Amino acid sequence: MDAGGPSPKRRRPASPGVEEDGGCADYISALPDAVLGDIISLLPTKEGARTRILASRWRDLWLSAPLNLDCRELTAGRNEVRSDVVSRILSSHRGPGRRLYINTCIHWIPADTVEACLRSAALDNLEELDFINHLLEKPQRALILRFSPTLRVANIGGCNLSDVNFHELHLHFPLLKLLGLVNVMISESSLHSLIAGCPALECLLIDMCSGFRRIQINSPTIRCMAVREYGIPIESLLLEQIVIEKAPCLVRLLFERGSILQVTVLAAPKLETLGFISDKCRSGELSRLMIGSTVIQVCPVVSQLHFYVQKNCLSPDLCTGLILWLSYLIKGLRVDNLITVVQTVKILALDMHNLSLDTVIELMRCFPCLEKLHIQSFQSRPGNLWRRKHRNLLRCFDMSLKTLVLQLYRGKKSQINFLTFFVLNAKVLESVTLGITTRNNNEKFLAEQRRKLELENRVSRDAQFHFITGSCVRSSYDIKHIGDLDLTDPFAHM
Repeated sequence: MDAGGPSPKRRRPASPGVEEDGGCADYISALPDAVLGDIISLLPTKEGARTRILASRWRDLWLSAPLNLDCRELTAGRNEVRSDVVSRILSSHRGPGRRLYINTCIHWIPADTVEACLRSAALDNLEELDFINHLLEKPQRALILRFSPTLRVANIGGCNLSDVNFHELHLHFPLLKLLGLVNVMISESSLHSLIAGCPALECLLIDMCSGFRRIQINSPTIRCMAVREYGIPIESLLLEQIVIEKAPCLVRLLFERGSILQVTVLAAPKLETLGFISDKCRSGELSRLMIGSTVIQVCPVVSQLHFYVQKNCLSPDLCTGLILWLSYLIKGLRVDNLITVVQTVKILALDMHNLSLDTVIELMRCFPCLEKLHIQSFQSRPGNLWRRKHRNLLRCFDMSLKTLVLQLYRGKKSQINFLTFFVLNAKVLESVTLGITTRNNNEKFLAEQRRKLELENRVSRDAQFHFITGSCVRSSYDIKHIGDLDLTDPFAHM
């Protein structure tokens, strides 16, 4: 080209992700096989298998990617078909395994297929195991233990392990962080040996298990523990006592509503979330929570009256009537030996037969840094007057409460008295959520409640008030998996 001639136009480089012809670049195919394999293993079982149709490279990737085998996602229909699909997947896959979900209580799979599945090389180095089997046989137990060096998540349910001596087996799960036992029968010594064999354990779920009366926790790593007990008596031993001996990392300690347990917390310096604390009693038994020297328990006289009525009333109607009458005499939970307050607790859930402002004030004095309070209450007895009774308290009591949630709000006088205490005195309040019935979800009811609650006079001008239908407080029944425990506020409805 002659000097001084017109210079050719420079072509602009293609924008990232756009080919020169204007099409989109295939960034996914440019990823290394190892990364693509991890992506495939995170997909549901069906979707992961379908990636084989994309290209020949993807066909090989699925066969070598960490296997995610969830029997719930396999072909619906006859059990024999599902069993055959499991066998074909395992025979064609080269492994390793990432996750296995089998629930023979819902999806029947023959014992020999289950054993072949647990033996398969496709599950070598398995990381997550969900195994629900009410007919768990000894060969299957031994096969499960082969995953102990690599398991990070284990959820075992529906089986009887009372004849297994975990102490003699010297079990060791060096990587296990999440352990769930659901409807499992196991001895106390075996349970403690199992927990001790998990040096990296962070979350523990004990859900309707039996065979032991006591759980003792001494773990440097556990962050969350949730317990749901049997609500009805059965022939086997049931949990009665929990002792948190030493848990320096424990942040969340969770119980089901209405739990009747003796809980002692000796050392949990990071405990932030606690509940449900219940004022229920059953068959003369009391719930009691001891944190350091502070004791929170049900009034013993009331619990004895309830037990006497339940035991001696022959007529169901008379029994129900007397218990309802006694509910108006209940003083509920009380705090004893409040020598040292618990500064760390910020989230608290209460299960109260009667909504009691006096009780809540006592608990807020026990937990002076409380920021979120969730309350489930079924009865509203007359009372909760506070303007004169707590006049002196308000002069020196500085509430840190930011969030208040009350389930089953019906606009009763005692509920209004309870809530106006916080509306007119909680200076840093940010949110109040009230669970109402569908019947009350109308503008007339809501406008009347806003007026009665004196929302225009709220001391925290930024506070937001919400009326919602349905449940606004989560319980342990909303926990579907051990992984659900790792929530900042497990009582907040999503």
